[in-house]
Amino acid sequence: MPSRSSARLAALTVAAVCSAASTVVLTSPAHADSVRIHDIQGTTRISPLAGQNVTDVPGIVTATRTYGSSKGFWLQDPNPDDNPATSEGVFVYTGSKPKVAVGDSVTVSGRVSEYVPGGTSSGNQSVTEITRPAVTTVSTGNAVPAPVVIDRNSVPDAYAPQGDTAASGSINGLPLEPSTYALDYFESLEGMNVQVADARVVTASNRYSELWVTVKPWEHRNRRGGTVYGSYNSQNTGRLQIQSLGSTADFPKANVGDTLQGATTGPLDYNQFGGYTLVANELGSLKSGGLKRETTKKQSCRQLAVATYNVENLDPSDDTFDAHAAAIVNNLQSPDILSLEEIQDNNGATNDGTVDASATVNKLIDAIVAAGGPKYDWRSINPVNDQDGGQPGGNIRNVFLFNPKRVSFVDRPGGDSTTSVGVTKVHGKAALTVSPGRIDPTNAAWEDSRKPLAGEFRFHGKTVFVISNHLDSKGGDQSLTSQYQPPVRKSEIQRHAQATEVNAFVKDILSVQKNARVIALGDMNDFEFSETAKILEGHGELWSAIKSLPRSERYTYDYQGNEQVLDQILVSPAIRHHGHLKYDSVHINSEFNDQISDHDPQVLRFRP
Repeated sequence: MPSRSSARLAALTVAAVCSAASTVVLTSPAHADSVRIHDIQGTTRISPLAGQNVTDVPGIVTATRTYGSSKGFWLQDPNPDDNPATSEGVFVYTGSKPKVAVGDSVTVSGRVSEYVPGGTSSGNQSVTEITRPAVTTVSTGNAVPAPVVIDRNSVPDAYAPQGDTAASGSINGLPLEPSTYALDYFESLEGMNVQVADARVVTASNRYSELWVTVKPWEHRNRRGGTVYGSYNSQNTGRLQIQSLGSTADFPKANVGDTLQGATTGPLDYNQFGGYTLVANELGSLKSGGLKRETTKKQSCRQLAVATYNVENLDPSDDTFDAHAAAIVNNLQSPDILSLEEIQDNNGATNDGTVDASATVNKLIDAIVAAGGPKYDWRSINPVNDQDGGQPGGNIRNVFLFNPKRVSFVDRPGGDSTTSVGVTKVHGKAALTVSPGRIDPTNAAWEDSRKPLAGEFRFHGKTVFVISNHLDSKGGDQSLTSQYQPPVRKSEIQRHAQATEVNAFVKDILSVQKNARVIALGDMNDFEFSETAKILEGHGELWSAIKSLPRSERYTYDYQGNEQVLDQILVSPAIRHHGHLKYDSVHINSEFNDQISDHDPQVLRFRP
């Protein structure tokens, strides 16, 4: 099954993987009488023979990979040792289509290497491999070693050991404890034939023919079948990525809550796009869970409905306008104010200096009308070319849509890409100096990132300030399966600075008018329990309204088997305490294989 298109990095020796890991220096190639696969794998994540040559290592071929940049086969010893920490399987990297078949009994001579998917800078764990192999076939048609069954009883509830402080937090050199930690358990099976049975899907199939299942059906389960990520200490140990060694055309189109019925069997691999992965040569059959897209309630005449929706790099060449329009009209019930994130300029990723997005926005508005919705008006500010991050040339920005029959926009001239919006007092009430306007757009916090868009609205004679945000992404953070535990979340640094700026602007409004109605919403790219959210909330200036939902319903995004919050709507005290607010995370995308965006929209209804 072809994975993402990326060149395979050269296999790395143990010295490049973890400076604290020990090595065993051999003066001559190891002989088969003394070296078997479990000797190569060892009792830590790093082979004690890394960088050394081995000779005539025996085993049975359990699977072959004939595509992509990582061609080779998996070899397993049918005669295991009695140490549960040592894997009996290993990947043999051939670099070209392997000339062996499943069931072949072979001996392999070659070099033991530690390959780090994504490179050492990713922080990922390494895969122990035999490279530059010389393969001798002893016999064919042998039985493949029976798969190890991975289930709720075999996977420990603790996720990972604490990293070694002497090795910068790496777990590479720590002895494996497969009965104590989930990551150690999976590592002890690296390269071996494994199996899951009747596993529920917790992340839908994607365009790379991958999905995620859980082997712990009740672990943080929600009513729609997903597994919720509720804190940095609830990584959900039952999650496992599934790929296939077969044709991508045959890969199941699964949604959250579906089941891979029967056995799914294959070698346990590790890759940069999700860590431990069962690469199936036998896939279970798909049983539908019948998941349906949600529809929120229609706002009453006295309620103001405000929504946020990341439309994922929308530009005029996309074929998703009608689907987005139908979702806005039918599933979101035509909110009065809609904050859109990831609106691209008029020619999308063509990097020719174009920054205007009127064609993109008007095409969406026309599609909404065609779907039976209102004729929205809109406000935005064009960014400086290639200064707001995102896809090069795309010039993504935030846009306000609003229904002029329900709400009015207070235009105050002077707002542009480099002018800061401020707060003033008009007739004793807070007002923006420019509307729409951007919050401190030249501040270093917004470097190569979207600048928040602030606007002043009127509903039934009352002012509502809305701040549309798209904070810095999590790109560059170490994964949950990193060799560093806990993983480093370096992207937080910029988000924390951005959250500080947004909170300071809200404070400015509330200092002029204590009971001002303020909403800060958008793709915050961080969890409701995160430090980013705490900074945004400050000392009560804002409150993340998704916390009004039960914990099992708090998610807007589904990533690697964890349903989590990235999109938020935060409100000031006047709305939280006096607005009779109703919050809805409208699940129309994140759980489905045919999603039109990877984010679920959020809707807030309240009485100003």
